[in-house]
Amino acid sequence: MPKTVIIEIEWHKEIYTLTILRHSPFYLEPIHTKMMTLREYLQLKNGTDVRGIATEGIAGEEVNLTPEAAEAIAEAFAEWLCRRTGKSPLCIAVGHDSRISSPALSESVLKGIERTGNVAIFTHLSSTPSMFMLLKDERWSADGSVMITASHLPFNRNGLKFFTAEGGLESEDVKEILTLASEAPFPEKAGGSRIEKPYLDAYAQDLVEKVRRATGEAQPLKGKRILVDAGNGAGGFYVDKVLKPLGADTTGSQFLEPDGRFPNHIPNPENETAMRSVCEAVKRNHADFGIIFDTDVDRAGAVDEKGEEINRNRLIALISAVLLREKAGTIVTDSVTSDGLSSFIAAHGGKHCRFKRGYKNVINEAIRLNEAGEYTPLAIETSGHAALKENYFLDDGAYLVTRLLIALSEAAKAGQKLTDLISDLPEPEEAAEYRPTFMKGCDFKALGNRVIEELKAHAAGLSYVSPAPENHEGIRLNFDKEHGDGWALVRLSLHEPILPVNVESNSKGGAKKIARELYTFLKQYDFLDLSALKSAAGESEN
Repeated sequence: MPKTVIIEIEWHKEIYTLTILRHSPFYLEPIHTKMMTLREYLQLKNGTDVRGIATEGIAGEEVNLTPEAAEAIAEAFAEWLCRRTGKSPLCIAVGHDSRISSPALSESVLKGIERTGNVAIFTHLSSTPSMFMLLKDERWSADGSVMITASHLPFNRNGLKFFTAEGGLESEDVKEILTLASEAPFPEKAGGSRIEKPYLDAYAQDLVEKVRRATGEAQPLKGKRILVDAGNGAGGFYVDKVLKPLGADTTGSQFLEPDGRFPNHIPNPENETAMRSVCEAVKRNHADFGIIFDTDVDRAGAVDEKGEEINRNRLIALISAVLLREKAGTIVTDSVTSDGLSSFIAAHGGKHCRFKRGYKNVINEAIRLNEAGEYTPLAIETSGHAALKENYFLDDGAYLVTRLLIALSEAAKAGQKLTDLISDLPEPEEAAEYRPTFMKGCDFKALGNRVIEELKAHAAGLSYVSPAPENHEGIRLNFDKEHGDGWALVRLSLHEPILPVNVESNSKGGAKKIARELYTFLKQYDFLDLSALKSAAGESEN
């Protein structure tokens, strides 16, 4: 018989060895812990969300958003919300998109809420905007909500997004929650419970009623063929629960079934393959309008009856035209919008405010302007995040396209097309984005800021270049007709080691001239990979 027997046991998320000595009492000796450190939790912070790798499947990407971590974060959110509201117990709703890791993470989040003595309302498959809207619905009486999603990121990713009745959380709030999570588990409290109560039906019905009230008709889309590409995300509900009740023929709608493997294309209105797919579907089915959602339906893109995309500047112009004809005001966008869009907004009685990229930055600026007395009905990014003042400044792809469908119905009654609203939008001859990357392991934020400051100094000495008069991010430079006839924006990515370069020109070949000018300056920095910009500039590889 051996002198010692060593057994591993797990207790309160820690693993111990139980060492039994012959003729001696046993004792416990901790060998390692499954508890994540504060640093590891903070690595899950992505702006105002939590995001991480939630399932295996991609080589070299190790799972860091585990069910245990999700449970601790849910406990922390419940504790944070109790402290913030001074109320206990709370009702906290939990929903998820179609990702393959969502069921396991949902169970963990529900457990965390229950364990802290609160009531968890499980809404099952949901859209991100619906998880905020239920907080405004007295029938649900919820104090906060958690949406399990990672938007358009690859299938192995997932995350958590938090709401209170005031809206989505700020970056510092998420940092506080993750710091609390590193202190979990909290003492278990009695009284926790779970309710299963889907919300998407009620959310969709509210959209239907909005259209009916605005148009005065029960089925204002009768005779229109409108198709949806949900990309196997959570947006498939829009066909049966919104479009069909409004009378639309939805023939040609595709990829409506939730499937977290995303077998057909990435659910992302900015993705070329995804947009090409929905454009082809509109042409193939002779549709009057096409809609594409991202995975969790907080973003959307559209397609006109010719199968041409209504995205980025065109989408911003379209919803701006709809809102500005109701009341003049300021439109807040991200920094990469075109000069043509500024002219369009001005021509339609509005004012264009370009702000920093990041949907939360854009939304907060619009809220600030309204609070300062400047009527601002819309905050919108070129990515498709659109938040309307009338809808709590919630970025909601389904609400955005619902607003456009009301305008489509009105246009049809007048014998017009929806896109007639943007027939006067000046569009550039050429537009491109290049994404130089920083060398691995470098302090990309410090280096990126240095590059931008040195580019500002360099541009100040060029007679054919002038800085944009109003710019909140990076450096935006205007080039005269001979040297590119357009503009370039060089900025630092919010979260990634990338120095995005956006270029637009009003002349054929102008983008190449601007790219060459920028490449000539940027090639001095050996910590930047400028391959794409070098190619666009027409520089030899030798």
